[in-house]
Amino acid sequence: MNRELEYMFVQSARVWIPDAEEVWKSAELTKDYKNDDASLQLMLEDGTTIDHKLDPKTKNLPYLRNPDILVGENDLTALSYLHEPAVLHNLKVRFIDSKLIYTYCGIVLVAINPYETLPIYGTDIINAYSGQNMGDMDPHIFAVAEEAYKQMARDERNQSIIVSGESGAGKTVSAKYAMRYFATVSGSASEANVEEKVLASNPIMEAIGNAKTTRNDNSSRFGKYIEIGFDNRYRIIGANMRTYLLEKSRVVFQADEERNYHIFYQLCASANQPEFKNLRLSTANDFLYTRQGRSPVIEGVDDAKELRTTRHAFTLLGINESYQIGLFQVLAAILHLGNVEIKDRDSDSSLIAPNNRHLTAFCELVGVTYQDMSQWLCHRKLKTATETYIKPLPRLQATNARDALSKHIYAKLFNWIVEHVNKALVTNIKQHSFIGVLDIYGFETFEINSFEQFCINYANEKLQQQFNMHVFKLEQEEYMKEQIPWTLIDFYDNQPCINLIEAKMGILDLLDEECKMPKGSDDSWAQKLYNTHLKTCSLFEKPRMSNRAFIIQHFADKVEYQCEGFLEKNKDTVNEEQIHVLKASKFNLLVELFQDEEKATTPTGQVPGTGGRTRLSIKPDKGRDTSSKEHKKTVGCQFRNSLQMLMETLNATTPHYVRCIKPNDFKLAFSFDPKRAVQQLRACGVLETIRISAAGFPSRWTYQEFFSRYRVLMKQKDVLPDKKLTCKNVLEKLVQDQDKYQFGKTKIFFRAGQVAYLEKLRADKLRAACIRIQKTIRCWLARKKYLRQRSAAITIQRFTRGYQARCLAKFMRRTQAATIIQKYQRMCVERKRFRQKQAAALAMQTILRAYMARQKYQALLREHKAVIIQKHVRGWLARCWYKRCLEAIVYLQCCIRRMRAKRELKKLKIEARSVEHFKKLNKGMENKIMQLQRKIDEQNKDNRVISERLVSLESSYASESERMRGELGRLRGVEEDAKNKANQVSSLLEELEKLRKELSVTQQEKKTIEDWAQKYRDEMEKMVSELKDQNGLLKKEKDDLNRMIQEQSQQMTEKMTRAIAQETQQLETDLNEERSRYQNLLTEHLRLEEKYDDLKEELAHSKNVSKPGHRRTDSTHSSNESEYTYNSEYAELEDGSRVGEDVTRGMDTSLTLKLQKRVTELEQEKQSLRNELENKEEQFQRARARDDAQFRKARGAELEYESLKRQELESENKKLRHDLAEMRQSLLGGAAASAGAPGSPAYKVLLDQLNASCEELEVRKEEVLILRSQLVSQKEAMHHKDEKETMTEPSVFAQDVNKLKDADELKQAYVGLKDTNRLLEQQLQTQRRTYDSEVESLRGELQNVKEENNRQQQLLAQNLQLPPEARIEASLQHEITRLTNENLELMADDPTASREARVIILRRMVDLMEQLEKQDRTIRKLKKQLKVYSKRIGEMGAGHTEGQTSPGQMVEEPIHPVNIPRREKDFQGMLEYKKEDEMKLVKNLILELKPRGVAVNLIPGLPAYILFMCLRHSDYVNDDQKVRTLLTSTINSIKKILKKRGDDFETVSFWLANTCRFLHCLKQYSGDEVFMKHNTSRQNEHCLSNFDLAEYRQVISDLAIQIYQQLVKCMENILQPMIVSGMLEHETIQGVSGVKPTGLRKRTSSIADEGTYTLDSILRQLSAFHSTMCQHGTDPELIKQVVKQLFYIIGAVTLNNLLLRKDMCSWSKGMQIRYNVSQLEEWLRDKGLMNCGAKETLEPLIQAAQLLQVKKKTDEDAEAICSMCHALTTAQIVKVLNLYTPVNEFEERVSVSFIRTIQTRLRDRCESPQLLMDTKMIYPVTFPFNPSSLALETIQIPTSLNLSFLTRV
Repeated sequence: MNRELEYMFVQSARVWIPDAEEVWKSAELTKDYKNDDASLQLMLEDGTTIDHKLDPKTKNLPYLRNPDILVGENDLTALSYLHEPAVLHNLKVRFIDSKLIYTYCGIVLVAINPYETLPIYGTDIINAYSGQNMGDMDPHIFAVAEEAYKQMARDERNQSIIVSGESGAGKTVSAKYAMRYFATVSGSASEANVEEKVLASNPIMEAIGNAKTTRNDNSSRFGKYIEIGFDNRYRIIGANMRTYLLEKSRVVFQADEERNYHIFYQLCASANQPEFKNLRLSTANDFLYTRQGRSPVIEGVDDAKELRTTRHAFTLLGINESYQIGLFQVLAAILHLGNVEIKDRDSDSSLIAPNNRHLTAFCELVGVTYQDMSQWLCHRKLKTATETYIKPLPRLQATNARDALSKHIYAKLFNWIVEHVNKALVTNIKQHSFIGVLDIYGFETFEINSFEQFCINYANEKLQQQFNMHVFKLEQEEYMKEQIPWTLIDFYDNQPCINLIEAKMGILDLLDEECKMPKGSDDSWAQKLYNTHLKTCSLFEKPRMSNRAFIIQHFADKVEYQCEGFLEKNKDTVNEEQIHVLKASKFNLLVELFQDEEKATTPTGQVPGTGGRTRLSIKPDKGRDTSSKEHKKTVGCQFRNSLQMLMETLNATTPHYVRCIKPNDFKLAFSFDPKRAVQQLRACGVLETIRISAAGFPSRWTYQEFFSRYRVLMKQKDVLPDKKLTCKNVLEKLVQDQDKYQFGKTKIFFRAGQVAYLEKLRADKLRAACIRIQKTIRCWLARKKYLRQRSAAITIQRFTRGYQARCLAKFMRRTQAATIIQKYQRMCVERKRFRQKQAAALAMQTILRAYMARQKYQALLREHKAVIIQKHVRGWLARCWYKRCLEAIVYLQCCIRRMRAKRELKKLKIEARSVEHFKKLNKGMENKIMQLQRKIDEQNKDNRVISERLVSLESSYASESERMRGELGRLRGVEEDAKNKANQVSSLLEELEKLRKELSVTQQEKKTIEDWAQKYRDEMEKMVSELKDQNGLLKKEKDDLNRMIQEQSQQMTEKMTRAIAQETQQLETDLNEERSRYQNLLTEHLRLEEKYDDLKEELAHSKNVSKPGHRRTDSTHSSNESEYTYNSEYAELEDGSRVGEDVTRGMDTSLTLKLQKRVTELEQEKQSLRNELENKEEQFQRARARDDAQFRKARGAELEYESLKRQELESENKKLRHDLAEMRQSLLGGAAASAGAPGSPAYKVLLDQLNASCEELEVRKEEVLILRSQLVSQKEAMHHKDEKETMTEPSVFAQDVNKLKDADELKQAYVGLKDTNRLLEQQLQTQRRTYDSEVESLRGELQNVKEENNRQQQLLAQNLQLPPEARIEASLQHEITRLTNENLELMADDPTASREARVIILRRMVDLMEQLEKQDRTIRKLKKQLKVYSKRIGEMGAGHTEGQTSPGQMVEEPIHPVNIPRREKDFQGMLEYKKEDEMKLVKNLILELKPRGVAVNLIPGLPAYILFMCLRHSDYVNDDQKVRTLLTSTINSIKKILKKRGDDFETVSFWLANTCRFLHCLKQYSGDEVFMKHNTSRQNEHCLSNFDLAEYRQVISDLAIQIYQQLVKCMENILQPMIVSGMLEHETIQGVSGVKPTGLRKRTSSIADEGTYTLDSILRQLSAFHSTMCQHGTDPELIKQVVKQLFYIIGAVTLNNLLLRKDMCSWSKGMQIRYNVSQLEEWLRDKGLMNCGAKETLEPLIQAAQLLQVKKKTDEDAEAICSMCHALTTAQIVKVLNLYTPVNEFEERVSVSFIRTIQTRLRDRCESPQLLMDTKMIYPVTFPFNPSSLALETIQIPTSLNLSFLTRV
C-alpha cells in the first residue's frame, strides 16, 4: 500500500481538496509525498501555492483526481477513484461542457434539469433507443424505459420506474417522457388509442395537481403512481393511477412568488369565453385564493391555451362537455367562496353581510340556499349525550371553517377526476403485466417545515430504504454470479428513523392519540414527543430555543419541524352541517362528489379498477368494513397505509431509479451550483450507491478487455494461449497486494483506485516507449541533418574555389582586353580629329561655290519667266475671241438640231408603244398555247375545243405578226439614222479631246497652285489618319461592346440553362416528394387494412361461432362489377363489419366507424395524390420540353400544315370511298352488252361482295366506337345476365327459333346453305378466269379490284384467328389504309374530277348511311339465325364435321367464301382454364408455391407469365368476369401470402419480382404504342384486344410498392442487429483502438467474441440479398433502388448510434469507420452498382468519420471542418465534437471555444435542427418499364406446379 501511495502521490499528481465555495477544488502536487510528511505542497489551478495540512491522527491524504481520459464518462462507476469530488466533477463536465444532462451511476440514472428545451426527445430518438441494451447507448431516460420494457418481456416480471428529486428537478417531465416512450414503442392492443389516453392524462393532472413554487414553475404538489398495463404481446391496454398526499393547503394559501393550482388561473384567463359567462369570473387578482402569491402569471405560459389543452384531454378521456362545465362550475364556486368576507359581530361570534355578492354566486353555482350556507359558515352544531345546540363561531374560526370547506371540496373534485381518468384508462382486456412509474416528491427542507414536509420526508425514508436494499442485493448477486468471496458491506440503514416515525409509540401514533384527546393541542403533543423520544432515540432532538418544534436526523439531513398546525392538518376536519348543505344541492355533479363520503376505501377516495386487471394481492385492512371508523381515520394513518401499499407494490416489481437534480435555484439554463448539487446527491442516494460500490470491487473487466487494454504491460513470454491465465500472471506481477483484485468466472474485479494505478503504469510504459521512439527518431534526424550539412559544406567549398579561379582568369582577360582597347581608342581619336578638319574645309568651299551658282541661276530664271508670261497672255487673248465665236455657232446649230430631234422622237415613241404591246401580247398567247396544249393532252373532251380556239388564235396571230414585222423593219431604219448621228457625236468628241490637251498645258502653268494643293492634301491626309485612328478606337470599342454583349448573352444563356436545370431539379424533387407521400399513404393504407383484418379475427375469435357463407367472397362477385375492384374491397369489409356488429357487442362501434371513415379518407387522399402525381409528371415533362421550345417553334407552322393536310386527307377518304362505289356502279350500268360483260351475274356477285365488305367495315367501325363509349360509361350495378342477353341472344329472334322445331328442316336448311356457298365460290372462280380476256378497257381498274380483294382475303384469313372485336378493328385499319392510297392516286391523276366527285358524294352520303344501317341490321339478324341453327344442329348430333365448328366461324363462311390456311400446332401464348379451377390455380401458383424451388429450377418470373397467359385467354374470349375475378384473386392471394410469410425475405423478394414482371407484361401487351415499340412482330400479335387494364396496372403498381416497402422492412430487420456491431463495435483493423475502463452499465465489447457480428457478416448478408434477388429475376433498376435503400439504412443507423454513444467518438474509431465504408464501396464495385446512388447515402457517415480524425484546434481547422461536413447538420457536427473522447491520455479533448467557433460559422446554415437521421425513411420507388424478350408461346408449364388443368391455346 505504501509503495502504491508513494507511486501515486508524486510531483504533478492532481488531488481534490475541500473548499467553502466550490465544495471541492483541484490542486497539483509540487513535491513528492513521503510517509512522514505532515503536509502537502500544492498549487491550485489559478497558480496559488498552498501548504495543505494533514490530519495528524488519521493521516488521511486528499482524494486523487481521475485521469483526463476518464473525465466525462457515461457511468460514474467507470471512474477509477469513486468519491464525492470525482462524481461532482464528472457531472459538471458533462453538464456544462458537453451539454449532457443524463449520467449513469450504477443502476441509477442521474438527470440534471437543464432549464431549457432540448431536441433529444423526438420520435427518432425513441426509435434509436428501441431494442438497444442499456449500456450500449448514451445515458437517457429512454434507455431506462427500454430496459424496464425489455425486462418485463424477458423476465415476465412487473417493473417500476421510481423518479424522485427536489421540486423543480424535473421529476414530472422525466415521468412524462418515460410514459411517452412506452406509448410510442409498444403501441396499443386495440384501436382505442389507449396510449394517447395515457398521455392525455398528463395535462389534466398537471392542471389540477401542479402549481408554481419558488423552485419550479410546474411543481407537482401530489405524488402519483401510474401503472401502465400490457397484454401478453406487450402492447398497452390501459393504465391506473394512484395519488398520494395532495397539498390541499395550497388551495387557500400561497407564499410569495407562488401560485395556486394551474386550473384556477386557466379559468380566470378564459373568463371572457361565452360558455364561462355564468361563472362570473374575472382576473386572478380579483380572488383571494389566486392573488396571495402576487405572481399570477408564469413567463412563457398562455393559461387560456393551456385550458384548451386540458379540455381536449378531458374530451379524449370521455368526460363530455356537460361534465367539464360542471367541474369548472365547482372550481369557480371555490374562488367565490374564498372571497366571502366574514365580519365580527362580537368577540365570540361573526356574521356575513346580507346579499354578499360572492356568496350569492357560490350558492347559485353549487345549487344551495343562501340562508343555509351563510348560517353554517358562522355557526357549528355541538352534540352532547342529552342535547344538541348551535354555537356561533368567532371570525377567525369561521374563516378557517370556510377555508377547510374549500379545501375539502377541491380534494373531492380532485379524487373524482382521478377516478374518472382511471375509468377511461381501464379496459376489458386481461392484463398480463405492468410497468409502474412513480413520480413522487423528493426530500424537502424549508425554513418552516410542517406536516406536509414531515409526510414527504417519511415517504422518502421508506423509498431510500428500499433503494439501499436493492443496490445491496444487486452487488451480492454480481459477486455470487462471478464466485467472488462475499463480505458484508456496511451501508447506511435508515430503519431506526422509520421506526421513530411509524413504530408503536412513534411520532404518528402519538399524533393520532393526541388528536383523539378532547383538549389535545400542538403544545401537549410536543411535550409527549420530548418525554418519549428525547432520551431514547439519538435521531430525535429538541431545538434549543423552542418548545414547539422537534428535529429528526433523516438520511439526507437534519430537519426541524414546527408543531403548529400538525393536529389540525392530521384531523382534516370539516363542519358536517356544511357538508349536509352541499349534499342537499340541486347541482348533480356536486351531489355526486359527496355521495361516496361514507364509502372511502383508499386515502384518496378512489375505487379499485374493474375489468380483467391483475392486481397485487394485498390484505385489506380489517377496519375498512366499518364506514364510520374509516371516515374518522386521520391523514397520517391514511398516508401510512397507502405508503405501505406502495412499498409492497414496489417490492413485488423490479425497480429502476431516476434521480433528478436541480442544478441551481435561479432556473438558469446550464448553470451548475456545486453546493446545491452535492446536497441533492447526498439526499437522493447517489453517493450512497458510490460508497457501496467503492467498498467492494467497483471496477470490473472481462479477461479479453483487460488483455486488450494492458497488453503493453506484458512481455512476449508472458502471453499465453489462455487469456485468463495470462491476466492472472500479469496481475500478480503488477499488483503485489492480492486483496486489491479478485478473479471471477468471466471478469476481473478491482478495488477502487486500482484501475487508475494500472492506467498510470500503462501510461508510463507508453511514455517510456514514446521517449525511446523519440530518442531514436531524434538521433536519426540529427545524424541525417549532420550528413546533409557536411555534404552541403563540401559542395559550398567546391563552388567557392571554382568561383575564385574563375574570378582570377576573368581579371587577367580583362587586363589584356583593356590594353588593346586603349590602343584602338587612341587611334580612333586621332583619325576622328583629322576627318573633322577635312570635312570643315570641304564644307566651306561647297557653300561658297553654291552661293555664286544660285545668284547666276536666279538672273536667268527671271528673264525666262518674263518671256513665258508674255507668250501666254497673248495666246489667252486670242483664244478668248475664238471661243466666243465658236460658242455662238455651236449654240445656233444645237437649237436647230434639237427641234428636228424632238419631232423624230415623237414618232419613235408612238412606234415603240405599239411594238411593245404586240410583244407582250405575243408572250401571253404563247403561254396560253402551252397551257392549252397540256390541257389537250390531259383531257380528250376539252382538247377539241381548245384546238379550235388555238387555230383561230394562230390565224389572228399570223396576221398580226406580219403587221408587227413591217413595223419592226421601219423601226430598224430609224435605228440606222440614229447610228449615223452617233458618228457625228464622235467627231465632236475628238474636238473636245483637243481642247482637253490644251487644258493640260494650262494645268502645268499652275504648278504653284498644285504645291499649295499638295500641302493642303498632306494636312488632309494627316487629319484623315487621325480620323482613322479614332475610327479604329471606335471599332475597338465596338468590338469590345460586341464581345461584352456576346459574353452577357452567353452568361444569360448559361443562367437560363442553370435556371432551367434548377427548375427541373426542383420538379424532380417535388415529384419524388409526391411519390414518397403517395407511397407512405399506401403503407398507411396497408397498415390500416392489416389492423382491420386483425380486428375482424379478434371479433370472430371472441365470438367463437362460425357462419359459413355469411359473407360474400370474391368468387361470388357479379360479372358486371367495375374493372377496378381493388378499392371496393374495403366497402365489402365495411359491410362485413356491419353484419358482425350484432354478434360482437363488446366492440367499440365508434372506433369501427372511425376506422371505416379513415379508410375512406385514405382512399380519397390516395386518389387525389395520384392525380397530383400525374400533374407533377406533366409539369416535369413540360419543363423538360421547354429546352427545345425554339426548335418546335421553328417547325410549328410546317407541322401544323402537315396535320391539317392529314386531316383533310382523312376526311377525303370517306368521300372517295363513295366516289369509288359510284364509279363502279356507272361501270356496271354502261357495260351490259353481253353475258360476259361487267353486267353479268358473276360480275354482280363480285361487286356485291366488295360492297358488302365496305359496308361491313363501316358498320364495324361504328360498332367499335359505340361499344367503347358503352364500356367507359358502364355502371358497376349492371348484371352479367342482362349483358349476355343483350349481346348474344336478343329476344327478337325467339320466334324464328320456335319455327324450326323439326330436325329435318334444320338439316335441309343447313345443306342448302352449304350448296349456296359452293355455288358462289364456283361463280367467283369462273369470273376470275374470263375477266382479263373479255374486259380490256377496264383491266387496270379490275386489276386493282382483284389486288384489293386478295388483300381482303389475307386480312380475313388473319382476322379469323382473332376475337370478333379485334377482327373488326384490324379490317377497319386495313380499309383506311387502302382508301388513303386510292385518295392520293385520284388526287394525283385528276384534281378537278376529284373535287367534283366530292360534291356528288356529299349529296349521296345521307342516303348511303341509311342503306348501310339497314344492311347492318339484316346482317346481324342473319348472324343470330345462323347461331341458332348451328346450336340446334349440334344438339341433334349431326354427323357433319362442319357442325362442330364454333358459331363465329359459321357466320364468316357465307360472307367470305375463301380458303383460309391454319396451323394446327401454332400456339398463341394463352392458357385456358375453367371458372371452377380459378381457386385451384391461385392456390397452386401463389399460396402453396415454394419460392426456393421455382427460383432455382425454373425461368425467372414464371408465375407472372402463367398468370398473364391465363389473363390473355380471358381477354381473348371477351369474358370480363374472368378477367376481373382472376386479377382480384391474384392481388388478394399475393397479399395473403405476404401477410402470412411477410418476414421471409425469399418470399417477399420472389413476389416482388413476379409482381413487377406481371406489371411489365400488362404494359408490354397492352397495345399502347409507347410499350409496343420494344416488341417483336409476334409479340405484338399477342397484345390484349378487348379490355383496357390501365386501372388495374395502377392497382398492381400500388401492390408492388407495398411489397417493396415490406421487402425493405424485412431486409432492415435482418440487417439491424448487424449494423452497429459490424460497423462500429467490431475492430476490423485489430489493435488500432484500445478499450477504456467501463462501469456497471457495460457497453458492448468491441472485441469480436463468438456470435457477434462483424463487417464480413454484413457483406455476406448483402451478397445473399443480391444473389437471391438476381435468382428471382428482379429488375436491375429495382435492385439498384433496394441497394441504395439498404446503404442508407446502414449509414443512418451507424451515424445515429455514433451520435448517441460517447465511447465511439474517438480518432481510432473514425479510422475503423472509414475502413468499413471502403469495404462497402468495394462490394458495390464488385457487384457493378457504383452508379446506383448508394455511395452518396454514406456521405454523412464518411464526413462524421473524417470529423473524428481531423485537427480540432485553430480557426483554420474550424473553416476546414465547415467546408468538409456539408452533409452533416450543425447539430450533428456539434454533437460529435461534444462527444469526442480520447482513448489515450496523449489525445486532447475538443475545447469549448472551438465548438463555439464552429457554431458561429455554421449559424447561417438553413437546415433542419433534427439530430438523428430518419432510419424509417424509404426512398420513393419507381418501376421502369422492362420488356421481356421471352415469347409466350415457348413457355412450358412444369408438372411440379400441379397445373395440369391448364390448356395451352
